[in-house]
Amino acid sequence: METDSKMKRRGAGLLVVLAVLLVTVAAGFLAGRWWMMERYPMLKDPAFANLDYTYREIMSDYLYGADSSELIHGAAKGMAASLRDPYSAYYAGEEGKEYVQRYDDHIVGIGVEIREEDGEFVVTSAYKGAPADEAGIRKDDVIVAVDGVSMKGKSMQELVSRTRGEVGTKVTITIRRDGLTEPFDVTLVREEIPVTTVYAEMLEDGIGKVQITRFAEGTGKEFGKAVDELLAQGMRGLLLDLRSNPGGLLSSTLEVASRLIPKDKVILEVVYKDEKRRITYTSTQSKAWDKPITVLIDESSASSAEVLAAALRDSAGAKLVGMKTFGKGVVQMFRPLKDGSVLKLTESEWVTPSGGRINNVGIEPHVAVELPDYASLPALPTDEVLKVGSLGQDVRTAERMLEAVGYDPGEPEGIYDERTAAAVERFQRDERLTPTGTISGRTAFKLMDRLRTKLKEEDPQLKEAVRTLRGMIEGK
Repeated sequence: METDSKMKRRGAGLLVVLAVLLVTVAAGFLAGRWWMMERYPMLKDPAFANLDYTYREIMSDYLYGADSSELIHGAAKGMAASLRDPYSAYYAGEEGKEYVQRYDDHIVGIGVEIREEDGEFVVTSAYKGAPADEAGIRKDDVIVAVDGVSMKGKSMQELVSRTRGEVGTKVTITIRRDGLTEPFDVTLVREEIPVTTVYAEMLEDGIGKVQITRFAEGTGKEFGKAVDELLAQGMRGLLLDLRSNPGGLLSSTLEVASRLIPKDKVILEVVYKDEKRRITYTSTQSKAWDKPITVLIDESSASSAEVLAAALRDSAGAKLVGMKTFGKGVVQMFRPLKDGSVLKLTESEWVTPSGGRINNVGIEPHVAVELPDYASLPALPTDEVLKVGSLGQDVRTAERMLEAVGYDPGEPEGIYDERTAAAVERFQRDERLTPTGTISGRTAFKLMDRLRTKLKEEDPQLKEAVRTLRGMIEGK
């Protein structure tokens, strides 16, 4: 009986232990589930089951197989795209790294600007002192291969990817040059190449012109150096050219603004979701600025370029000349992830010192000046041939370009006829090109280049900005 009693007690004890273990496991499971739900809120959404089901079915049954990371990156891209916000996006892997590099004040590579022409990659220029320049690579050289890999049929992105790399590594470029019968190889050592975003020159009457092409990491320092050099040359007034500036880093924009706006004056206000959080940025100027300022703006001045224009107008008395700006007044934060991917998300909106909104509104100039009609012509295709018998918009664009630079093709009707061909031949002879009477690669590039030169020489917006600034200098 004692033995039976002991066995019963042992059995009961085991049942208690098992019950405790089951309760512990259940509690642990529930706690883990609760933690997962709190850690990953999307698990609470019934629609997540659809996402999970889709993923599992594709990985299990898709005929051609699938890469799990590509599926997950695709889902992240889809989430960002579903916001229907043109400024929010998800960049996967290498795309993310390239996005971040846009804001660097340097890149690692060989130091050339390249254009695509007739399916080939033609050197536009080599940066002074860069590896390509030191090796004698010239304008109009054609890059036919990189490290023995032909670039025929490759994209510009692939060419750039192959020429960039780690500092100190070597890359062999195969060059074809006019006048030489055979291509030749040049081996270069990759270096850090500074990215220039500020260009300065002294115009007549002590007017210092500074163009900012975008706001990158080093733009503030570049601007400070440019302004100091102009002041040393006797600058009496600053003409700041922000045309076609797409914006960039707010930190660099604040640096530039603080150089020109009196200390403690408002540069901008940033308003976050539901207006629960507002941040006001003011000038941290350390040295007073006493020169009048005129700012050039146009339809392609956007984002932080608009912030700077409005801040200089409201807090530094600057005059704005040109055309109404683009109207992008929302702020994106980008978050680099461990694998290099980036989530770019709209999180706040800019408000000008005077309390105005920029987004979908833009900044109006004090003096509106339009550019000539030819300034808005689209680019010509460089990988197609326009010839007698060609029809369409590209032909009409070419006719209007020829007319603008002084070669009469007849009435621009979008019909490439003998008169158009004759005008093209005259242009080609003047440019020392083979007079084929057709437009493709090099002829298209030269025609667009002539148009840019004409616009630079005529530039009515710049002339009005100079006139306005001259009046401010003279106190008129």
